[in-house]
Amino acid sequence: MPGPPPSSGDALTAQPPDAASVRRRIDRTARRIDHHIDRLCPHAPADASRTWLPPGHATGVGHVSEGALAHRLNRSLTAPVRHLTDAGGRRWRLALAWEAITLLGGDSERCGPLVAALELLHTGSLIVDDVQDSSPLRRGRPAAHTVFGVPAALNAGTAAYFLWERAIQLSFPDDAACGAELRGLLVAALRAAHVGQALDLQGHRQEMDQAVADRDQRTVLDLVRLTHSLKSGAPVAACLETAGVVTRAGPPLREALRAFGSAVGTAYQIADDVADLRGVTLGGALTKQVAEDLRAGKVTMPLAHAVERLPHQRLKLIWRQVRDGTGSTAAVSEACRRLEACGAVRACRDELVRTVDGAWKRLEPLLPSGGRQLLYHMAQSIVRCDQVA
Repeated sequence: MPGPPPSSGDALTAQPPDAASVRRRIDRTARRIDHHIDRLCPHAPADASRTWLPPGHATGVGHVSEGALAHRLNRSLTAPVRHLTDAGGRRWRLALAWEAITLLGGDSERCGPLVAALELLHTGSLIVDDVQDSSPLRRGRPAAHTVFGVPAALNAGTAAYFLWERAIQLSFPDDAACGAELRGLLVAALRAAHVGQALDLQGHRQEMDQAVADRDQRTVLDLVRLTHSLKSGAPVAACLETAGVVTRAGPPLREALRAFGSAVGTAYQIADDVADLRGVTLGGALTKQVAEDLRAGKVTMPLAHAVERLPHQRLKLIWRQVRDGTGSTAAVSEACRRLEACGAVRACRDELVRTVDGAWKRLEPLLPSGGRQLLYHMAQSIVRCDQVA
């Protein structure tokens, strides 16, 4: 993947770092957030009431002691969330936010709880998503709902969204204006992401039926793009706009940060659709089954791009075999092979490159010159890496 044109005064552009060094930078930055995750959502049962209850709410009433309540909250809320955070993951969203805050002259350490809250918000969405998709695995371990039960997983997953409020109190307890902007940012991101999830859950089968009949992929492709941009792009947009809010960036820069975050999140989801064809592993362990989405009859980006690339009879056969999630292992494997061979995967990769590069061209001139290319190279690494949500 080619890099953007060199910018004067930026040493990183003149000598772009190799992919391995960027990957190490992302991993290093992500590890710096671990103690903020522990601070925001600690393992210790005694801390559970303070973690989950708003200030001023009773933590012990009558014969219910504060300690007993804390232990109950730890089992029902903390444990499902930390089950997933402790499994690892790339944590690239928080690394991107951390580096953006630093680049814009902000205090990343002060904002550490906010960055950690972004990761916990993502964790909560994964817990809920796994319930909705009946996914057995996440990050190489049993999904939270298979360990703690569906009711507890759903409640803990949604509760994780509200740790954003606690993070604001930890990072900006005396800045009401900043806190109000950050709260508004979260609400907008959650609204958009839930709309995207609604579209994803509803599926795009009728649109794919029409695309197969007409050999016209435009509508189904646009619908998949919209779903990805809302479900996956909006939360990453909020990550980068958070950097703009805490550094008092002006409206043009904030909007460009939001657009770039949306592009990276959307492109990552496109890459995840491609990765579905091969399965996902982390350290040799399977974290996502091969063709999990295709087996479920989901219309992913490679399938949509294949509409005008596969011979019509082959396209109809593949869609008939996978549409209702009843295709045999052999049929699904053959479908994966055909999607690779027809150029649909290449079309996906070309699209994710265009998506990120287009947003970068808008953002780059608005950033401080020193070190700004790091964000671009991080985005490259993120959308090209092995997918681990």
